[in-house]
Amino acid sequence: MTDVSLSATALLAPGMLFTLAELHGMKLDGVLVPVLGQTFRPAATPETPELRAAAVSHHIPACLVHRAVVAQLSAAWVYGCAPPPDIFSLVVGNDGNSVSAPPFCGCIIRQVHLDPLDVMELGAVPVTSPLRTALDVARTAPLPVARAALTTMSRNAVLQCPLGRIRQALAAAVHVPGKRRAQELLENMIDDAHQQLHRSEAAGD
Repeated sequence: MTDVSLSATALLAPGMLFTLAELHGMKLDGVLVPVLGQTFRPAATPETPELRAAAVSHHIPACLVHRAVVAQLSAAWVYGCAPPPDIFSLVVGNDGNSVSAPPFCGCIIRQVHLDPLDVMELGAVPVTSPLRTALDVARTAPLPVARAALTTMSRNAVLQCPLGRIRQALAAAVHVPGKRRAQELLENMIDDAHQQLHRSEAAGD
């Protein structure tokens, strides 16, 4: 068995220290755990948002890695609130310079308006903030996926995205595609949460 203390890095990808075959061998030995695609972490290392963000960065084409921001359901996965993405969602600020993802790279990139508070760095990887991520998911993700992701995000106190705050931010947004759909989804989720609370209170009487 290969001895992997991995003091140099918490995330491993082929070519960093080991080949893909060696990484898979250590996975079979229980030394490594898959994170995303061909990235792995030591079994004793917790999977944090920073580590997941680093894993996504390994799938971003080199021509975009210094410009692109991880967004939408990919960002929700980074925060631990959505399944691992099959296609990586990226955004760049709409600065007038055109941008496109290389063919067959597994990424979709969009140019959008980004306020400074819309982006945060996890490690060295720019990711849309939890609130911006929640807004984007509410507007664009398939409804069942959006509902599940938003429920998880709203229950994570660290992310500071209760449903009421998301609803308030949506109301303040202007010229945003999918706003009405997102507002209807949030209203339904908040109504459901209130009804569930009332049922719980009634059961406790």
